[in-house]
Order: sequence, then C-alpha cells, then structure tokens
Amino acid sequence: MTMTIDRRLLLKAGTFGFAALSLPGAALAFASARGFTHGVASGEPSADSVLLWTRYVADNDARLTAELSATPDFAKVAGGGSVTASGARDHIAKITVAGLKPGSWYYYRFVAADGSKSPTGRTRTLPKGETQAFNLGVFSCSNLPFGWFNAYGHAAARKDIDLALHLGDYIYEYGPDVYPTRAQALAGRLVQPDHEMITLADYRLRYASYRLDPDLQALHQSVPMIAMWDDHEIANDAWKGGAQNHQDGAEGDYATRRRIAEQVYREWMPVADLTPADTLWTSYQIGNLATIIRTESRLSGRDKPAELAEAFAGGGDLAKALAKFRDETWMDPKRHMLGDDQARWLGEQFRASKASGTRWQVWAQQCVMGSLKLPVETAQWVPKDAPEIVRTRSAAGLAASQAGLPFNMDAWDGYPVQREALLKSAQAADADLVVLSGDSHNAWGFDLAADGKPAGVEFAGHSVSSPGFETYAPTVSPKDVAGALIRGNPQLKWADTSSRGYMTVNLTQDRATSNWHAMRTIREHSLDLAGTESRSVLPGRKVLAEPGWSRWSPADATLSV
Repeated sequence: MTMTIDRRLLLKAGTFGFAALSLPGAALAFASARGFTHGVASGEPSADSVLLWTRYVADNDARLTAELSATPDFAKVAGGGSVTASGARDHIAKITVAGLKPGSWYYYRFVAADGSKSPTGRTRTLPKGETQAFNLGVFSCSNLPFGWFNAYGHAAARKDIDLALHLGDYIYEYGPDVYPTRAQALAGRLVQPDHEMITLADYRLRYASYRLDPDLQALHQSVPMIAMWDDHEIANDAWKGGAQNHQDGAEGDYATRRRIAEQVYREWMPVADLTPADTLWTSYQIGNLATIIRTESRLSGRDKPAELAEAFAGGGDLAKALAKFRDETWMDPKRHMLGDDQARWLGEQFRASKASGTRWQVWAQQCVMGSLKLPVETAQWVPKDAPEIVRTRSAAGLAASQAGLPFNMDAWDGYPVQREALLKSAQAADADLVVLSGDSHNAWGFDLAADGKPAGVEFAGHSVSSPGFETYAPTVSPKDVAGALIRGNPQLKWADTSSRGYMTVNLTQDRATSNWHAMRTIREHSLDLAGTESRSVLPGRKVLAEPGWSRWSPADATLSV
C-alpha cells in the first residue's frame, strides 16, 4: 500500500485530528495509510445474527459491501449488506447481518467500490435448542510493550474455539516508562501515542497501534468475540466518578474522558452501538447448554474503591485503625461494584436461565471474585532492594491480612456486601454458577460460597502479557507462592502466579472444565505452550472437583511460528 501523507485527511474532523501532526514518522505514515488498514473482526453473535467489523480509510466516507458465505470462496452469499466507513467514526464500518442459521460457521469479507477486498474472516452464530458442547476462549490484560501476544496467536491457530470472551484491559493507557518501564519494555513493542492517552485522538491512535499486532488480528479474524472493558480502557482503577490514574485539571474532566473512552471502544471493538437508554450489560444464550451473562463493573455502578491507606493515615494504634476500617468502610453495605439496577438484573438472569432448563449460568465479568489474603510468608518473599511501591504494598497487605482484610480492594474483595448478596441470589436460583474473571494477571480456581454454603465456582484467567505475582516475589518458586496462597485462603483450590496465557472453558451437559494454557514465553514470538492445567465442576455440585489434572491435552499440541 502506498503511504502518502495527506494533510487534509489528518486534519479532517473525526480522524486523528491535529494531534497526528506531531506524531513520530512511523505513526504519521500509518495515519496516512489507505484501504483496509486493520483486518476484520466479528462479535455480538446470536442464534441468527452476527456483527461484522472493519476499517477502511479513504479521503471521503466510503461505501463498502459486506459479504457472508458458508464457504471461503463466497460462491453463494448467505447475507450481508451495504455499510459506510465514516471519517467521523475513524473510518470504522460495522454491520449486523441477520437471517442466519443457528450454530453455523460462516466466512465474511468487505468489498470496496474499487473492487479491493478485506482479509476473509471466520465467524459463527450461537446454537439453538439442544446443545451438547461449546468451547470458550477467555482473555484479559494485554499490555503490548511487555511482550508478544502469543496467547492470541495460539488460540487463533487451534480452530476448536467457538467464541472468544475478552474480559477487559484490551489496551493500556500509560505513556512510556510507566507500566512497563523502559527497562521492562520489549524492544520493538512500542505503542502510539508516546504519552498517556487522554484525548479522542490519543485513544483512537492507541487502539490503532494495538490492532496492528498480527496475533490480535488473527484472533479477531478466526472467531467471534464478546467483549467488555475493564479499567485500563479508561484509566487505572476506574470507577463511576473517577480513576486512580486520572488527575482532574491537568488531564481535563473525568466525565469527558469516560465518554471519549467509551466512544472509541465502540468504534474499534466488534461490539454493539448503544443509545443512552441502553444498559451496558446483556446476556447470550448457548442453546440449552449455557447462558453467558456479561456485566459491566467500572462505569455504571462502581463506587470508589476503599483504600487501606485510610487506615494507616491517622497514626495511633494500627490494629484499632484497621478494625475500624474493616467494620465501617470495608463492610459498608452502600458500597457497590455493580449498582442496584445491574445487581437486580443479574439475579433475574440467574433465575430465568435456571428456570428455562439451561445447564450452566456463566457469569463473564472483569474482577476476581474469590477472596485473597496475603499469607505470612509474604514478609520473606519481597527482596529488601525491591522497588518502594512493591515493599509498601506488601507491607500494607500483610497488615490488612492480620486484621482479616484482603489486599486488593479494587477486586470484589473490596465490595464484600454486594458480593455476598449476589452469591446468595445465585443460591436462591439454584444456579450452576460458573464465574469467569480476568484483571489480576494470575490464574485462579476458586470455590465460591455465601453463608458457608457452596454458591458456584470461579475460573480466573492469567493475563495475555501483563506481569503477575512474580513481580512481588521474583526469587521465590511460583509453586511455593501458590502453595502459601492456597493454604491461607480456604476457597482457593488452585493457582498459577507466574505464567502468561489464556483459558479455554469447555462446556458440556456433564461438566464445565477450565483449561489454563500457559505460554512458554512472551519475550519472543512463539506459540509454544509451557503446559495446561485443568479443573472441572459437575452439575449440581457447585464446587470444583477433586484434582484430576490433565497436562498436555491433544487439542493443546504445540504450535510453531
């Protein structure tokens, strides 16, 4: 593709705007690229429809034809339509194709007026009625400068995944030398813009930069995706009224930043466009096998996370301060992650799904739900020369644990009253609850309980590339770290605190099984696995089955690039 710089395009409202004129040469060249610049993607599947996505850059709005076929040669077009790639929406084109057959694979592409064609994508509709099996790929936390997105590439190559779930932190907002630092960043894995994303132009360019990654493109091209943001699509530790990594004044108004972040997310992701009257949460039906219930935990109902620093700030008796924080702040029943409306809807989803005869109630959400306290061994894990932030957080977490408090207030551990209420609603519905989570960068298998009674299980996945617990205990064996965490947290049944990768969750009428796939490395481009660990739950049991680990399933055979 010829890369000619078109000043009119750069200045056109709705593209990269004036900020593009100050970009480095490579980014400027990208901003002036024409045609299909970022491949294709699909999402929001139902039994008879699917959303198709592409980006096509031209000097003016461009009319495209979407084609969908049961065969890759497009000998017979099964559906499609005309759609505009609009400069006002960063040249994004999205169309929902309806009238499709349930449980069917299709190929799709976009055709421009000059006859040029996008890459061919592969997608499918959801099954209807009796359904024996369905396989989910589950991803979260992909920080591009930390390393290669090998997890995406491995998942795209295996061809046995029916649907991808992305649980958030699809991008990260930071500028250089923050997270990662320049020393931690992998050479050549640079993102644009070269500063924290704040403006409309910044957010658009960051997505554009990520979406050039070949493994991410391959995943989108091979399978439909259901997605929801977490915090880094906005700013670190976002909540409805602010974020830890947003400074009013210096970085403008938070409400404006939120609106920009959501707008660009809906432009660049294969997700539905919503009106102000629409809710951010929804569900998807997998025949009679599962209801996937997707919630939103950052912008609609989340109250500001409690901070352990509140207990430390006043001086005096630390034990009394922590007890006061625990009883008055942490246990405040008014503090919500989801808000009343979404929580009420979620309980109704549990009841309706179970009443319909659906086997599994799968809650896809962002933050770890199981409770985690730091074990006493943590004091010996952190080196004396560790960064101050690591030593400070470890010390705070240990002090909190001695007072019966968890260490991560940004997870569900920071909202214990609403967590308990939601788990009780699952119990009341007699739901076969499977919670899927991301955010923590580590892999966890939890039994979830309320009032001391089983309420369901949680499969929490490790990150695609963001570092995990190993940054706090770099000299300690990951098995020792996991063992101490399991001993100190009765609901925790399995953990991997050092790997990057993804989950596949295989749903059948007889069991729900999580397979945690650990990549051998992210510091070089490789699709080799280090291993796979599996754990299952049986219908009606609501707890994880006793260990029966399978390592190296045939479906997980090593792939090479």
